[in-house]
Amino acid sequence: MMSTDGEIYAMVRGHARIKLEEGIAREPYLSARITEIAEENKDSDEVKALANKLSELFQKSVNLGKSAEITTVMKIISGQVEPVELVDSVASLLEIKQTEKQQLLENFSVKERLEKVIEFLNREVNVLDIERTISIKTQKRFEDQMRKAMLREKRRTIDEELGEEDGASSDDEIGDYKAKVKKAKMPKEVAKKARKEVKRLSQLSPHNPEGAYIRNYIDWLVEMPWSILSDNDVSIAKASKVLNRDHYGIEKAKERILEYLAVMKLKKGETKSQPTILCFIGPPGVGKTSIGKSIARSLGRKFVRVSLGGIRDEAEIRGHRRTYVGALPGRIIQGIKDAGTRNPVFMLDEIDKLGVDFRGDPSSALLEALDPEQNKEFSDHYLEVPFDLSEVVFIATGNILDTVPAPLRDRMEVIKFPGYTEEEKFHIAKVFLWPKQLGLHGLGGKKITIDDQAIREIISRYTREAGVRDLERNLATLCRKVARQVAEKKRHQSKIAASSIKKLLGPRKFSSLLAEKKDEVGMSTGLSVTPAGGEIIFIEVALMPGKGKLTLTGQLGDVMKESVKAAFTWSKAHWHVLGLKEEFAKGIDVHVHVPEGAVPKDGPSAGVAMATALISALT
Repeated sequence: MMSTDGEIYAMVRGHARIKLEEGIAREPYLSARITEIAEENKDSDEVKALANKLSELFQKSVNLGKSAEITTVMKIISGQVEPVELVDSVASLLEIKQTEKQQLLENFSVKERLEKVIEFLNREVNVLDIERTISIKTQKRFEDQMRKAMLREKRRTIDEELGEEDGASSDDEIGDYKAKVKKAKMPKEVAKKARKEVKRLSQLSPHNPEGAYIRNYIDWLVEMPWSILSDNDVSIAKASKVLNRDHYGIEKAKERILEYLAVMKLKKGETKSQPTILCFIGPPGVGKTSIGKSIARSLGRKFVRVSLGGIRDEAEIRGHRRTYVGALPGRIIQGIKDAGTRNPVFMLDEIDKLGVDFRGDPSSALLEALDPEQNKEFSDHYLEVPFDLSEVVFIATGNILDTVPAPLRDRMEVIKFPGYTEEEKFHIAKVFLWPKQLGLHGLGGKKITIDDQAIREIISRYTREAGVRDLERNLATLCRKVARQVAEKKRHQSKIAASSIKKLLGPRKFSSLLAEKKDEVGMSTGLSVTPAGGEIIFIEVALMPGKGKLTLTGQLGDVMKESVKAAFTWSKAHWHVLGLKEEFAKGIDVHVHVPEGAVPKDGPSAGVAMATALISALT
C-alpha cells in the first residue's frame, strides 16, 4: 500500500525456509524456481514437550509485563499452533541482537531452535521478575510512607482537639524529646525554639537525612546545663588553706585571688553581679594552670580547661553554622556541657598564642565571652540561642601580655606571676617536688633523702628558669638513677649529698654570674629580663685611635643600638660637663660589646648602663 507521502509499505509474512535454485524473471515481478527446505525433527515427542514448555513460559512473560500484539499472544497461548510456527513466532518477539535472530533463522532443526528460544525467553522472564519485585517494594514503601504521614496528621489533630499537644509519650522519640525539653528548664525563648525543632522533626519522613541534623541539634539543646548550678558557698579560710597547701610563694597572686573570692561571697545572690575575668601572666612553670585547679577546688566547682594555643579558626570559639556537615558548637559551649553546670571555673590556657588567618580572628570571637556586659547572652553560631555565661569564673593564662590584643586585654584583670627566687625554689623542691618524684618512681617507701646543699647545687648550676619544671626534671633524673640501683639490687644511696650531684647529673650546665667586686673603667653592670626570669649582663666599652667610628657587637637589637648611639651623642653634646675636649670624638673609635653574643638582646632598658660605661671609658 502507498502512503500519502509517496512511500510504499508492504506486509511480508514468512511461510517456510526455501533454497533459491534459479532466477526466472525480474519483470513485471520477481520470479524464480525454489526448493522448500524440510524442517528437521518437527514431529517428535521431545519437540512437542518443548513446545508446551515454551507456550507456558511465554504466557508467564506476558503476565509479567512483556509487550506483544494481542492477536499474536492469543494465537500462541491457545495451543492450536504447530511447534514450527510457535517457535518462529516467539523468536520474532524476543529482545535479542539481530545476529542472534539471524542464527535462529538459519537453524533448520526445530528442536534446537526451541531449546535456544526457551533459553532466551527464560533470561527475559528473570529480568521481568526482578523488575516487578522492585516495583512492588517501591510501591509498598511509598504506600507505607503515605499511610504513616496520614496517621501522623490524624494523631496531631487528635492531640490538638484533646489539648495535649505538648504531652510527653514515653513510647516514641518525639514524646521523649518533649519530655527532655520540659525537664531541661530552659529559658522561655529557648524552650520555644526547642519545641519548634521537635515539631519539625515530627513532620519529617523517617528516611529524610535532615532528621539526623535536627536530632543532633535538639540533643545539644536539652543537654546544656540551663538551670544546673554548683553550690556557691565560698569559704575564704578554706580557699586560703587550699592555695597555701598547693602553692608556695606567689603571695601577691594568692592575695588577689582571695580578694576576688571575698567579693564573690559578698555578691552571692545578686542578679547584677559582674564577675572579673582574671588573666594570669607569667613565665612557664610557675603554677598558673595548677592554681586555676586550686581555685576550682576551693570553690567546690567543676574545672574546665581549654588550650587555645595554635587555634586559628574563629569557629573553634563560637561554633559552626548548622548548615555545615559535621557542625559543632565552639570550645566554650562544649566545655560548659562537659562540666554539666552553668558556673564552672573555666580556664582559657595559652591565650597569648591564639593565631589569626583567613578563617577569622579567634581572639575577637572571645571578646563577647569575656565581657561581663555581654556574656549574659553569649550567642554560639551552632546553638543560635543565647546562653548565660555570667556565672562562669573565667581564668586566662599566658606567658607574655604583648601578643594579647588590646581589646581582649582590656576585658581582663591581669595578675602577674613573678618567677620564683632561689629560696622559694629550694623550699618547693624540698617540700613538694622531691616527695612527689619519689612516689612517681616507686621509691616512696625507701626513705631516700636529699641534702639541702644538693638541692641548691641543682638550682644554681643545673637550671636557669623562672619556674620549677627543669628543676623537677633534674630531681626525676636523680630518682631514676637510684631506682635503677634498687632494681638491680645494688647498694644504693639513702641520702644524696651535694658531692654526688656531678656524678649523677653530669657536668655543671651553668656558671654563676656575679657582678665584679672591683670597679673597672669602661664596664657597667645591668639587669636583663629573659623568658626564664632575668640575669646580669655586662656592658664593656673600649676606645682606640680612629676617626669617630662607633662599633656595636653582641647581637644587639635595633632599639638597643639606638640606646648606644643616643649615649654617644649625649656625651659629644656635653663635652664641657664631662671635662673633655670639644672635638674629642674625632681622634677615637668606640667599640661597645655586650658578652654572650649568641643570645639576641634588645629593649630600651639598658640605656643608662650604656651611657655609664661609655662615659667611664671616655673620662
